Formats: sequence, structure tokens, C-alpha cells
Amino acid sequence: MTDKEELIKLANTKMPFGKYEGRFIIDLPEYYIVWYKQKGFPKGKLGEQLALVYEIKLNGLEDLVRKLIK
Repeated sequence: MTDKEELIKLANTKMPFGKYEGRFIIDLPEYYIVWYKQKGFPKGKLGEQLALVYEIKLNGLEDLVRKLIK
């Protein structure tokens, strides 16, 4: 999968559980992503995506990803 395809998939991934279930992960509150960073991201694809969202939010690039939501 190319980086572009990964970003499109990331933009369209929704949180599968918890308080923010059903919300696009790019739209999760920053404090929630930081909490996961401190606690440890889940294993697997979701954890990788949450870690990427952390980096995206850290660098203020959320709007670029939001434009990819279908």
C-alpha cells in the first residue's frame, strides 16, 4: 500500500470501541491521543494508526487528513 493509500485509509478509519466509538480517529480529541501515547498504543493496525494521528496532530496537519474523508 502506498503512503497516499495509507493516509486515505487513516482518514476514513473510525474508532471501533470506547467513549469515542464511531468517530473518525483523526477527529479524536488531542488529550485522548496523548493519553494513549502515555499509556501505550494498542497493538496492531489501530495502534499504528493512533500513533500516526498523534504525529499528525503534534505537527498541526489534521486538516490535510480531514480533506481525504469520503
